[in-house]
Amino acid sequence: MQLAKEIGITQKSAWFVLQRLREACGNQLTMLRGIVEVDETYIGGKERNKHSNKKLNAGRGTVGKSIVMGLRERGGRTKAMLINSTDIDAIHETVFENVEVGAMLHTDEHSGYKDLDMYYGHASVNHKAGEYVRKGVTTNSIESVWAVLKRGLHGVYHHASKKHLARYVDEFTFRLNEGNVARHTLERLDSFVGAISGHRITYKELTA
Repeated sequence: MQLAKEIGITQKSAWFVLQRLREACGNQLTMLRGIVEVDETYIGGKERNKHSNKKLNAGRGTVGKSIVMGLRERGGRTKAMLINSTDIDAIHETVFENVEVGAMLHTDEHSGYKDLDMYYGHASVNHKAGEYVRKGVTTNSIESVWAVLKRGLHGVYHHASKKHLARYVDEFTFRLNEGNVARHTLERLDSFVGAISGHRITYKELTA
C-alpha cells in the first residue's frame, strides 16, 4: 500500500512489482564452504488461533506450518529455502545441493542429519540437554537468521501465504547477504541487478 501511494500505481500493481523483485532475490547459486551452520524452522500460525474452517484438526505444534531450512557459512553467506519434510532424504538432498563436500557442518541432533559425516565434517550440539555452544560448535548464527526472518514477517508484512512464502525467505536472505551498510548503495544495487538475470515471473504465474 505504501509503495502504491509513493509511485502512483494501484495496490495490485505494487504487489506485482514487489513479488517480481523478490523473485530476483532467489538467484543464489553459490556453494557454501568452510564451517556451515544448518538448522530448520517452522513458519505459520498456531492451530489454536485459526478460524474453525481453517484448522486442519490434525494435532498441534508444527501442523500446517511451512518448513524452512537454512544454511549459514561462518563469516560468509546465508541460504534458506522451503523444504517439504525434515526426513533424512530431504535434509541430505538440500545439504548436497548447497554445501561443498568436505565442509564442516554444525547442526543440532535432529535425526535428519544422521550419516552426513560420510561426506562432510559434522559436529552437533544437544539442545534438548540445554547445550548451545561446545568448543566452537554452535548453531546460534543460523538461529539468529530465524529471529530476523520471523520478526520481519510479523512486524513488516504481518502475514505471508504459504504459496508466496519462498519469495519472502529469498528477500530476507538477500538482505542479509547484500545489505551490509558498509558497502556503497550502488554496489548493493549492482548485486541486485546481477541477480535479476534469467529471472522472470508473470502475473498469471503469480496468481495461478
